[in-house]
Parts: sequence; structure tokens; C-alpha cells
Amino acid sequence: MTAILNVAEMAEADRRTIARGVAGIALMEKAGAAVAAIARASLPRGAGRVLVLAGPGNNGGDGWVAARILKECGVEVSIQTLVPRSALKGDAARAAEGYAGAFAAPRPEQVAEADVIVDALFGAGLSRPLDGIAAQLVERVNAAGKPVVAVDVPSGLSGDTGAAEGPVVQAAHTVTFF
Repeated sequence: MTAILNVAEMAEADRRTIARGVAGIALMEKAGAAVAAIARASLPRGAGRVLVLAGPGNNGGDGWVAARILKECGVEVSIQTLVPRSALKGDAARAAEGYAGAFAAPRPEQVAEADVIVDALFGAGLSRPLDGIAAQLVERVNAAGKPVVAVDVPSGLSGDTGAAEGPVVQAAHTVTFF
């Protein structure tokens, strides 16, 4: 039987896993590796440029890990981050510190330059419609016509209801974890 968890239950599962001795950063490393594998497999002819859109929380941390792994595999990677790296906390901050490449503030006009886009903006716990620069990024991602790999759930989608109250990333692949 497959269990389907709501957002609170998933957070509790993560908390219990960490309480049993699995470090949060270890979970993030596994998540980032899974995302990197799907992003790499989505590249045309196995080469090209991946754009990681990283948000302020652990979903963004998964994106920073994926970016690092892709870069280590020789893939051209760029990161656009919603918050300065110095504003990240906990495991997301540790993940970002491990990435040695360049990163920048969001530049929606550059989204279409990527061959594959990783949506690590917001995860299942998002409880409001996207607005501002995040909404602009999502609109550009959806207009770009490029393969999109979403982390946990496509940004803008409710992890509890599956409903969209605003713009939502249209992902070709969603990598989720349990």
C-alpha cells in the first residue's frame, strides 16, 4: 500500500527521521542528487545549460545541492536565488555553502536561455499564492517551453489540496521524496 501524506504528516516524517539520527543535510543531499539525475537526463543530447531557481527554504536547499552535483558532473549550471545566500538558514544554508559556482538574483528575462529548469522555489508547505518576482519567474518558466524539473511539488501548488490559487510551474517532472 502506498501512503499519501499531507504537508503536516510529511514534516512529521522528516522530523522523526532526523530524530532517529539521519541528519537533515543527508536528506537534502539525497533529494538534490535525485533532482540532479532527472535534470541531467532531461538535457538535450546530454549537454546544455541547467537553470536552478532556488527559494528561501529547504526546497531551495535541494536546488543548491542539485546545482552542485550537476556542476561536478560537468554540466553548465546557473542559479537564480530569491534570497541572498547569507539569508538562508539551517540545512539550506549548508547546502548553499557547498556550491562553488556563480549565482544571482532573479532575472526572469534570462529564464528561456536554459535548456532545463529546476524549480526549487517553494515546496509542499507553501500556503499562499505566488506573487512578485516569484510569480514573474513562474510566468517566464511556463512561457519558455523548456523541460522543468520541480522539487517536491511544482511551485505555487498546494501540497495539501493540489489546488492552485495563483501561478503554478508547469513541470515535465516532479521529484518527490518519502
